[in-house]
Amino acid sequence: MFQNIGEIVLLFWQTIRALPLTWRQRAKVFDQFFEIGNASLLMVTVLSFFIGGVLTLQTGPTMVERGLGNYVGGIVGFSVARELAPIMMAILIAGRIGSAMAAEIGSMRVYQEIDALRTMNINPVHYLVLPRLVAITVALPMLVTFSILVAWLGGAVVARLTAEIDIPIQSFFENLKAMVELEDIAHGIFKGFCFAWIVGIVACHQGLITRGGPRGIGRSVTKAVVNAIVLIVISDFALTRFFVVLSSFGILK
Repeated sequence: MFQNIGEIVLLFWQTIRALPLTWRQRAKVFDQFFEIGNASLLMVTVLSFFIGGVLTLQTGPTMVERGLGNYVGGIVGFSVARELAPIMMAILIAGRIGSAMAAEIGSMRVYQEIDALRTMNINPVHYLVLPRLVAITVALPMLVTFSILVAWLGGAVVARLTAEIDIPIQSFFENLKAMVELEDIAHGIFKGFCFAWIVGIVACHQGLITRGGPRGIGRSVTKAVVNAIVLIVISDFALTRFFVVLSSFGILK
């Protein structure tokens, strides 16, 4: 993976330079955006609801037993907004959308369609990479926001229905409102932006360097997903550390 870091950075820079051409590619951007939302929304809903439920089940009984039941809503809300929603959505999108991007571009590479684009003086970065990167950069933060809200709802429902916790939904959200600030949600959305760039650029890069026949396409898809997940986890640590440092200087809360 690390031997391709330079190529990935170069491809990212070429795509950033092509951003003024986004309006020309708006139809492709919209198609990609619709594909990401249409393919992911149901799965995001189910996954997010149960993430909130599991987190409540893991923390709720112990906190209630120790007389801290009033803080369950805040703990669940804070954890989901800052950490769980952005990283889980990024991994989900890497597996579902990143793999599809790598397979599609890889197939075009193997069957010489990208060479045909160059012959027609069409830049593959402008035509293939730019629409996908713009679409996923818009879509993933939106999915993260939606995931946060659904996970909070899942946590509140589980807290109400679980006998060992038995916290009213209104009390759950009152505590969540008292402990979670807009800045916490903004942190999660910012991570969503960063993870979207990683998933999009890694998937497109693997597609563009695909070699061989169908087996080569399969290898590219696997590498795209694995490399994206590794970089997501590493960047998540770096971003979290960055926020901690800013907080220590009083720049962020």
